[in-house]
Parts: sequence; structure tokens; C-alpha cells
Amino acid sequence: MTPMLVQHHPHPASAPPAADGPGRARDWAEIQERMLVPLYEAVYQHLEVGTRTRLLGLGCGSGLALLMAAARGAQVTGVDTDNARMDLARERLLPESGAGGGHRHGGTKLLYGRPAEAGDATRPAYNLVTAFQPVGGCGPEEDEEADGLAAALAAAVPMAERGSAVVLTGWGPPERCATSAVLRVAGRLTERLRTATSWRPALRDDLEEVAGRAGLRPDGSGRVACPFGYADMGSAVRGLMSTGLFDAAVAASDQATVEKEVIEALHPHVRADGTVWMANVFRYLVARTP
Repeated sequence: MTPMLVQHHPHPASAPPAADGPGRARDWAEIQERMLVPLYEAVYQHLEVGTRTRLLGLGCGSGLALLMAAARGAQVTGVDTDNARMDLARERLLPESGAGGGHRHGGTKLLYGRPAEAGDATRPAYNLVTAFQPVGGCGPEEDEEADGLAAALAAAVPMAERGSAVVLTGWGPPERCATSAVLRVAGRLTERLRTATSWRPALRDDLEEVAGRAGLRPDGSGRVACPFGYADMGSAVRGLMSTGLFDAAVAASDQATVEKEVIEALHPHVRADGTVWMANVFRYLVARTP
């Protein structure tokens, strides 16, 4: 599936800084998140998500993946620690719910917090757990992101039925991900901060290693084309900055410098009509709970 191009902005504006949670969350929801729609669709089709699915989405963000599962008839629960993105998820999935930390409506439940808080003795156990944050956003010296993901998955296991599917995702090989060259900007700039976490390509067995740490058993995988398409350079910068993968680079230098480097790295991907297009491949792993 080809991602939709976002609205054209003739005069590129600077992306909201990391501290601007609502602004960055809106950029993620309106520009960047849709690039992963082919990945979500491939996973749901592979696992035949439907009316019998009770899904727990870890790090559900602004809720697009949950919305797609709910459209297939699944009962969905989402949990995330990003309040700004969760506010947008509530707008999408629970438009009449009002404000607050946890919400339920029509089988859908959204929670601010960590995976352990998604347990609910009044509902049947989950039979699908998804973690759609792509592995490959952590530095080679410190694997904090992978450790955090493994811990989140381990916390979710007791809430799922035995043998339930658990889905992890990651970037594909760098030679098949045009965006890799742009994301390496983060690595170059964060060299100024020895302890900073920077982007690196996902290694072949990264997903399996994370699954193993969580006590899960790998049970198949797949690759999905997820091209990143933007209406113009300004949209591309805002979308990429909304991922959070450049935050350490901004801390090591400043936002203007990072955006300048990102724009330079994007130039080879600008087409004649001004749109920006990068072909990418993502990988997903299906594991099973013990």
C-alpha cells in the first residue's frame, strides 16, 4: 500500500522541539505514523485479526494501529507513557470519552502508563500483543530501548493466553532502507555526547534476542515495504523529527543544526515535483507466549 502524501506547506516550518509534546505528537499522527500502515496491515492479515481478537498494544502512541484493528472487529486495549500521543489516540478511538487517565468505550480501553497497568480481571485474557515501535533506534553501546521493550513484553505475558501471538517490529537491512542515510545524521551529531543514544540499523537477530529476553518463542517473521512519502521537504523534516530518533542529536547540538543536516540528507530523495520519497523495508517477528 502506498502511503498518502501529507498536506503541502510551501514554506517549510521548523519542527516542534522535543519539549513541545502536543505539537510533536500531532506531527507524528498527521505525517509520520501513516507510513507504517502497510506494516500494520501485513501483521493483521498474517494473524487474521478479527472479532475474536483481544489485542493489547504496547506503546500504542496516537492509536492508528489500534484503530485499524478495531475496524476489523478486534477488542483493543492500548497503553503508553506519552500523554500527548495518547490524547490523540483518545480523539481517534474514544471521541466522546472526555478527559482522564484511563478510558473504556465499546470494548476499547486506553491507559496512560506502563504495560502492567493493562491487566483487567473483568475481561478475558489477551490473545495478541503488539509492540509496533521499530527496533533499531538504539545505540550499539547501550541497548536501553531493547531492554525496555523486553521488560514491557515480559510484563504483558501474564496477561495473555498461553500460546498467544506477540509481534515485534524492526527496520530492515540498511541497503533496503533509504531512510537509513537520513537517520545516520543522529549518530554523527550525538558523537559529541558519549552517553547519548543514537540510531543504528537493526541487526538480523535483534528481534529474536528481544523476544528471548522476554521469555517468548519465535514463530515466524515477514518483511513489508513501507515507503516514506512526503508532500514536501518541510513535511519530511517535521515527520522525521516527530519520531524522537533525533532528540539526542538535538541535545548534542541544537535543533536548527539537526534540521539542516536532515534536509541535506534528504536532498537525494526529492523528486521533480518537490515530493520526498524513500523506499524502506521493515521486518516483523511473531513470537508466542509460554
